[in-house]
Amino acid sequence: MSGSDDQKEHQVQTNENQDDKVQEFSELQQIICSVIPPLSNTSHKGQSGRIGVIGGCKEYTGAPYFSSITSLKSGADLSYVFCTHDASPVIKSYSPELIVYPVLDSPNAIEEVSLVLDKLHAIVIGPGLGRNERILANVGGIIEKVKERNIPMVLDADALYFICKCPELIRGYKQAILTPNSAEFDRLYASVYRSEPNKEQDAKSSLQQLCQTLGNITIVRKGHEDLISDGQNVAICNEQGSPRRCGGQGDVLSGALGVFSFWSQKAFADQNQVGLSLQTYGPNIIAALGACMLTRRCSRLAFTKFGRSTTSSDLIGEIKNAFSVLFPVD
Repeated sequence: MSGSDDQKEHQVQTNENQDDKVQEFSELQQIICSVIPPLSNTSHKGQSGRIGVIGGCKEYTGAPYFSSITSLKSGADLSYVFCTHDASPVIKSYSPELIVYPVLDSPNAIEEVSLVLDKLHAIVIGPGLGRNERILANVGGIIEKVKERNIPMVLDADALYFICKCPELIRGYKQAILTPNSAEFDRLYASVYRSEPNKEQDAKSSLQQLCQTLGNITIVRKGHEDLISDGQNVAICNEQGSPRRCGGQGDVLSGALGVFSFWSQKAFADQNQVGLSLQTYGPNIIAALGACMLTRRCSRLAFTKFGRSTTSSDLIGEIKNAFSVLFPVD
């Protein structure tokens, strides 16, 4: 990675004493706290975020639930799920908190989703989406509508599979955040450069290169440490997680990232409300760090209680505790 002044690398890691009550905050943690809206008796419903999740099909109903309920538990006020018809009653049965639209396999899916888009502050695309070509074609049209409205957009899971086929769809859209694991990152890299990443190349360098080539979009490369870049800055989240690799943890991350991306973009638009220089790092870097830290801490707390029995539902049960320790804003 270049050592020039306009390209920076940041690391965030919490340092705690043995009773887990005293925490030394890094500058980046302070900035994350500064973008989280405080709770107030004068707030109205929706002010803290209306988040949409595009995903959910016959085979996969848990993923959109994990993503959407995480956005609510992290502090969003409303969460909308856009899924296929056969997934809708199942997802509704998981929680009465979710607003569910069974439209993804509708002939007029793009138009039906578009009617709701203006209500939403951020969109998460991919959890439980599946790989049905007709549904993916609809998702391509929905992405275009999201871009027209300049809405923050998180792309995960099968949305990344779709983007590998048409990376031009998100090139230059700086409101986009992609969340690939190492295998998904390699596929995306290969689709852009027509060759596999050089395994001898530093992971941060290949990440930064791909972000730049795609027009400075933000990518969170999930792994032992989460590497985050927007093509200019690189941040590393090495908050301790857990060794448990149960399905659904990426969906928890995407839901948290949806709400953090809205909060961060809103704070970025009003620098007067930000105590530290958000401009230095950019809103997507801050949003990604906040979501990665929260998900990793939830995983660690859940694993401490349940060990090998840990599931993603257990992570969701730890959001309150993890959030209050990492980001004590209230």
